[in-house]
Amino acid sequence: MKKRARSFSRREQAAPKSFQQSAATPQFVQIEKPVYGGAFLARVEGKAVFVPLALPGEQARVRVVEEKRGYATAEVEEIVAAAAERVAPKCKHFGACGGCQYQHANYKAQIEMKQGILRETLERGGVRAPEQIAVLAGDPWAYRNRIRLAFDAEGRPGYRGRRSHAVIAIDECPIAAPLLVRAAFSAAELFRRFAVASRPAELSLFCDAAQSSMLASVFTDGAARVPLTDYFDALLPQIPSLRGVELVEVHQGQSRTVARAGAESLAYRAAGFDYRVDQGAFFQVNRWLVDELVECVTAGLHGGQAWDLFAGVGLFARKLAERFERVIAVESAPAAKAPLKHNLGGTNATAVKATTLEFLRGAANGERPDAIIVDPPRTGLGAETTELLGRISAPEMVYVSCDPATLARDLRALVAAGYAIERIALADLFPQTFHLETVVKLRR
Repeated sequence: MKKRARSFSRREQAAPKSFQQSAATPQFVQIEKPVYGGAFLARVEGKAVFVPLALPGEQARVRVVEEKRGYATAEVEEIVAAAAERVAPKCKHFGACGGCQYQHANYKAQIEMKQGILRETLERGGVRAPEQIAVLAGDPWAYRNRIRLAFDAEGRPGYRGRRSHAVIAIDECPIAAPLLVRAAFSAAELFRRFAVASRPAELSLFCDAAQSSMLASVFTDGAARVPLTDYFDALLPQIPSLRGVELVEVHQGQSRTVARAGAESLAYRAAGFDYRVDQGAFFQVNRWLVDELVECVTAGLHGGQAWDLFAGVGLFARKLAERFERVIAVESAPAAKAPLKHNLGGTNATAVKATTLEFLRGAANGERPDAIIVDPPRTGLGAETTELLGRISAPEMVYVSCDPATLARDLRALVAAGYAIERIALADLFPQTFHLETVVKLRR
């Protein structure tokens, strides 16, 4: 029976008068714990207050900047008693820039916070986590192989602000591969020199682990028509590793490539193989941990047939092809079609262009593989996909997740369908940020 919606009076909707008065002036709080999203939990008169740039155990004076019925958001006015884990941020833009949330904590503390967040999120979602959560970590700096920047009114490259969409111009980005930062400055200078009618809106840069090859994507709203071939030729003397540039027109949320210069792909050496990665295709962002991630995901898997769902350009499927008699790699993204087929060439793996849900609907009453790998986007698998996976009932499954909340939801359904969690690893692919990757091994 549908529940009757509860109505709230104006008095119920408003915060207590004492809280409204206290929100106008700084409040003394004790920081309790980190929460997923980058903030830290404190309480004012029993009400949850989310405070960025703090640390557990700290005492701080905070000012409420946004108030909702069930919680408030505050900014730190003063750290009264600092945690032992607090360190000086490496980047001078930290705090204003929205890219990082944890640079003020030492790396050991970052890992421990993420482990705690992962465990709490799983258990709150009805999933009992193993006693031990393994950790996969590497160098926490200069790890990103891909960045996407915007331009301010003066044409300087930067990232969106922490509390706004305003562009924070940057002079450095310690979490990015140095090549990408240098290229961003060179690209911005050329945009100013070319004096196009209106500047491009954004710039995406992607390089291989060794910084020997790079691709660039220039995003415009249609008004900025960059002379792409001239632009590419002008960049080459400054960035010899640049392989290709594409011009992408964005209109009402839809993207369309309208011009290209140079190559459409680069070779990315990982897990013992040179993967072809095309413009716009997904590839794991941490250049230090790709090999370890592939091993973590595929370790112990072997047999007759394996499925790699949400396969991308075949990062896991290529390794599975060495351990299974037959591999099916399923991917629907247009940018991944050609590289996936190329990367699986000469192996016993087959690329299938379809969404995972489409593939599973057709396979649910047919073949039963020995192992399945799923690496979905942030939205997770969803109800129908988990139901079909439970029906197919592969003996082993590995779930690679970039969102702990949707992971908990899906794991609860898979456990109900007969799977048991064998091991969980936290793969810290995004140091200095709240983002975390999780690898879960499941067995029937």
